[in-house]
Amino acid sequence: MKKQEFNKSFRGYDKDEVHDFLDKLATEYEEVVRENERFRKELEEAKVQLAEFKRIEKNLQETLLRAQESSSKAVESAKRQTALMLKEAEIKADQMMEKARGEAERLKSSLVKLKEERGLIIAKLKSIIASQSTLLDVSFGKGEEKKEEENDKEDLNIDINDIVDKLL
Repeated sequence: MKKQEFNKSFRGYDKDEVHDFLDKLATEYEEVVRENERFRKELEEAKVQLAEFKRIEKNLQETLLRAQESSSKAVESAKRQTALMLKEAEIKADQMMEKARGEAERLKSSLVKLKEERGLIIAKLKSIIASQSTLLDVSFGKGEEKKEEENDKEDLNIDINDIVDKLL
């Protein structure tokens, strides 16, 4: 536009040239105004989108923060619950071990008593068998030979021990 030169005519500049230039200038100016308006609208839309993106970003950050807090709380809760379960399991295991030890001691004591009773019963049986043997000897007399008597006593002693062992 600055380089535009008009031809001079009799009364100054050529009117048609000036009008053509002004029309061209007006057309270009209108185009610039339209373009400026389009840029202004695009800028407004960009500002609106930027505000929306900032709002979304803020929401995402808040959501992420809440998720992290929730995750941390869940992890802490799981750790506490695991520790509690472990402690309860240890207590229960200790109780079971103590109960098993008590039961083992009771069974051991019962076994000792049974062995003592067994010994007493064996001694009583031997005593009963010996006294019955003596009664039989007295009842049937001692008329048999001494050798047979000794053999019978040895057989009787063996038989008594075999009988007692078989009974137990």
